[in-house]
Amino acid sequence: MPDFKQFLLADTAEGLTEAEILGVRVKPGDEVTVNQIVVEVETAKAAVELPIPWAGRITEVLVEEGQTVEVGAPILTVDVDPGGGSASVNGSAPDEEMKPLVGYGSKTVATKRRVRRGTPVPEPEPARRPEPAQPAPAAKSGYVPLAKPPVRKLAKDLGVDLSTLAGSVDGVITREDVERAAAPAPVVRQPGARERRVPIKGVRKATAQAMVSSAFTAPHVTEFLTVDVTPMMELRERLKKHPSFAGVKLTPLAFAAKAVCLAAKRTPDVNASWDEAAGEIVYKDYVHLGIAAATPRGLVVPKIRDADAMSLPELAVALDGLTTTAREGRTAPEDMVNGTITITNVGVFGVDTGTPIINPGEAAILAFGAIRDTPWVVDGELAVRKVLQLALSFDHRLVDGQQGSQFLADVGALLADPALAITY
Repeated sequence: MPDFKQFLLADTAEGLTEAEILGVRVKPGDEVTVNQIVVEVETAKAAVELPIPWAGRITEVLVEEGQTVEVGAPILTVDVDPGGGSASVNGSAPDEEMKPLVGYGSKTVATKRRVRRGTPVPEPEPARRPEPAQPAPAAKSGYVPLAKPPVRKLAKDLGVDLSTLAGSVDGVITREDVERAAAPAPVVRQPGARERRVPIKGVRKATAQAMVSSAFTAPHVTEFLTVDVTPMMELRERLKKHPSFAGVKLTPLAFAAKAVCLAAKRTPDVNASWDEAAGEIVYKDYVHLGIAAATPRGLVVPKIRDADAMSLPELAVALDGLTTTAREGRTAPEDMVNGTITITNVGVFGVDTGTPIINPGEAAILAFGAIRDTPWVVDGELAVRKVLQLALSFDHRLVDGQQGSQFLADVGALLADPALAITY
């Protein structure tokens, strides 16, 4: 006889409470295999593909695209024994062997429906001339419009519902498809309207909650330091020609990352966390370095695990991969939790410095400013040098002024004279 199981929304990241359904890739009657991707969701941290832990036949699809679902809520119903035998499909015991997802069980949780115009499903866009898109079978169960994140953003900005389009290039919706769809029916505001409203959700909602919590929980102190980094920039040019850096994108941020890791060993308080519930300060003997990255989905802070154990070339490679993945919206949720200290590179936007807010659970964050040609006094004479500004915000519960100042001074000294690294 049939053996029905419910596939529930898993807790794909620490602290996740809900997620938005981006697309359902199966429909009733479909046969599925173990670990087949059946649903894509968007959490407050990233877009995540969910595999199903059993083989069988889909009997019910319980959610729709655009719906917000709480952790533990049922998504699909699966008959894991469609043949009527006593064992599950593929010979596995239905209950004991396939439970890789958190949230497995029979709990029923209410869901909330939200309207969604576009959902990021990264797919490669073939390089051939697109043909006009045809209307998509929007009512077809399980239809997931395929489009790259920039195309989805364009559709959202133009008010185009991607579910009404079929992609012109192997099923992938292109920018031209969206522009054609928008042309005959552009978004028109009511006469005199000078406002527009956007729902607060996803990364923006999570960022807002985290920043408010941090600002009103941790007593922030920010200190500033201006540094002549001409020697660092000269070393960078030399290292770019060294065989160990062949094919490596060596940026000033890599030097800052190395300096933070070295300086944190001398001032471990900046790499600690405050455990209010336990009444303890937790000192970390490792550095999980967060790098704040601006993405189309908002601000995210992926981590470089054990950054303190990496060489400069390894850090440079890790930074390049991390930022590329973040901008493409492919950062895994587990890569954005449990950081110990963070760098925010405001210099990439041409900004000198700022007063960054500490990430919850951390003790400090360093703002790395723009490097500019600046008049500077060297050995009593005026010269043009490469100069940047650093700003360090720290939690005064954990870090006293002396400790914060020492850490910032150490980072500045390492950037001003990288040779000091051999003395640390």
